[in-house]
Amino acid sequence: MKDILSTIMNEQVNSVESIQKLWGGYGQMCRFQTSDKSYVAKVIEFPQKQEGISHLRKVKSYEVETNWYQKYNNEVQNAYSPKLIKTGQIEQKQYLVLEDLANKSFIPKTEVSEAEVSLCLKWLAFFHAFYMNETPADLWEIGTYWHLETRPDELQAIDDLRLKEAAPLVDKRLNQAHFKTFVHGDAKLANFLFSTERVAAVDFQYVGGGAGIKDVAYFLSSIYDSEQLAQNEKSCLNQYFSLLKEALSMYKPNINFKSVEHEYRELYLYAWCDFYRFLKGWSPDHWKVHSYSEQITQRVLSEIIK
Repeated sequence: MKDILSTIMNEQVNSVESIQKLWGGYGQMCRFQTSDKSYVAKVIEFPQKQEGISHLRKVKSYEVETNWYQKYNNEVQNAYSPKLIKTGQIEQKQYLVLEDLANKSFIPKTEVSEAEVSLCLKWLAFFHAFYMNETPADLWEIGTYWHLETRPDELQAIDDLRLKEAAPLVDKRLNQAHFKTFVHGDAKLANFLFSTERVAAVDFQYVGGGAGIKDVAYFLSSIYDSEQLAQNEKSCLNQYFSLLKEALSMYKPNINFKSVEHEYRELYLYAWCDFYRFLKGWSPDHWKVHSYSEQITQRVLSEIIK
């Protein structure tokens, strides 16, 4: 790996530290050091003889991430993401070389305070405001890694017939949102890095179009259990909408915030139901399949299946 990175950077790489393997054995993330600076590289190597919808989804996700960094990765206030240094292909491997966020004192966390939750909600609000009503050309037309079109196997595996019947209706309701933006698409705690007063987000493989509230529901699912979700839902949503109002006034002042809020508060339930549908087909015993997500799903099903 050191020789490959030296060739990519056209200078000597002194050390390489593995950060993590990429999902499904598709390569690795690593941190490497040149004579005067450290960088992070995502090196993608597609396994031989892979085929099927899961493989094609992963292949497209890396294309999308490259397009994101090359074409869209803007400097958004309160919504930092790493800068692209280089991208290309070498020895049958694709690569992205990014700035090392550790150089800006961003670090990962497995547990967060209320203040840090607020910083993540601010990141999402400003990101959504900046890209509101933009067209996601060369990204996922519908962002998020669990959206229905790319998950037919998981849908088929669901044994709840009402949920299976409702899945396309829930998907349609979300996709017909009037106020679409770019969603990060995998906005879990593990993809946020924290400094003293701000956060940065990484992993843009599933960025694309959609209602921003999908990111909010998914983020909350990654930090709270069922009881905590019930306790914190109202305050977190109020924070997000307060921040979204501020961000829209800065970036898209012609958009009616109250209309966005009204639509997104309704779609919050559908976003949860949509994610629950994925979980029930992918991993029905997952810890996120709990009373909170089940109760919300039943509320949605009672609305759309008479």
